[in-house]
Amino acid sequence: MKKVPNPIDRHVGSRVRMRRILLGMSQEKLGEALGLTFQQIQKYEKGTNRIGASRLQQISTTLNVPPSFFFDGAPIANESVGGRAALAVTEETSSSFVLDFIATSEGLNLNKAFARIQDPKVRKRIIDLVASLAGEEPSGKHGKS
Repeated sequence: MKKVPNPIDRHVGSRVRMRRILLGMSQEKLGEALGLTFQQIQKYEKGTNRIGASRLQQISTTLNVPPSFFFDGAPIANESVGGRAALAVTEETSSSFVLDFIATSEGLNLNKAFARIQDPKVRKRIIDLVASLAGEEPSGKHGKS
């Protein structure tokens, strides 16, 4: 039976991946900076291997973010259930697919390009277009068709 990664380990790993990609750094380069193989970085990013506190500090220094960055939007532990902490399913954790998408090169390129658009009206139109293409009702219609 295959062991399922802990949701927090997966989240922290996905944040490592997202930041690494944002910096344009390969898994190999991050591994070299940390004295690890790229395979170990892959395991960290997938949440297969848990990142220890001292290693997380080392990663945060290398990626130029505070250690708390890796926990932003993480699943929230609730009361203990059967000796194990249960994780609350919040809007943030149920939409972790957004973080997964942003961590891809496609998501990163889309976000970088969108962030360079200065005109708020153009940004709104793009959001409405994408929502429409996705089969959703565009937000905040102003009575215009």
